[in-house]
Amino acid sequence: MRRGMGKPTGRARWLALLRGINVGGNNVISMADLRACVEALGFADVTTFIQSGNVLFSGPARQERVVKTLEAGLARRLGGEVKVVLLSPADLSRVVAEAPKGFGAAPDRYRYDVLFVRPTVSPAEVLAQVPTRPGVDAAWCGSRAVYFRRLTSRASQSRLSKLTQLSVYREVTLRNWNSTTRLAALLNASSSAPPSRGSRRRAPSPTA
Repeated sequence: MRRGMGKPTGRARWLALLRGINVGGNNVISMADLRACVEALGFADVTTFIQSGNVLFSGPARQERVVKTLEAGLARRLGGEVKVVLLSPADLSRVVAEAPKGFGAAPDRYRYDVLFVRPTVSPAEVLAQVPTRPGVDAAWCGSRAVYFRRLTSRASQSRLSKLTQLSVYREVTLRNWNSTTRLAALLNASSSAPPSRGSRRRAPSPTA
């Protein structure tokens, strides 16, 4: 018996960024099992992207309800807390559009990451805590995320790893810029496509 969603309401396409999946031997799950778990919660048209916990699916249009269902269901499956950042196609398009000018443009020189922020904190709060090393790191704040750039030749000196020691660490999940833009393309493409036949339910200032 399926648990979670109950009677269908208005439907929407979503991207769930799962925090801490398949990292450091914690919350280990195959993508096939992850898709099956999300489907068992009553969501439809479920796909995943790489191994870091990126799930695209269709579900109710009520964001808070979807987050609660996912977090509770995944916690049961994995036996531990799983926090989710949930984004609509418009949300993710805004994250890409708000990136600082030139962000991602020099991948041979810099590493680019996006810190997606849960609603429990604001990007400005996260930015205020994110440490940067002058000459190595730079960080910017958007409306839904924090953008972080590291000089590749001095990446070992970057202070981004210090994020794990901060109180806001549990409220963010990180994706590199390539994954972010690829997910945006996948989410926009799938949101404009008709449901599958098997579906059951219908600019910022830097701190550097």
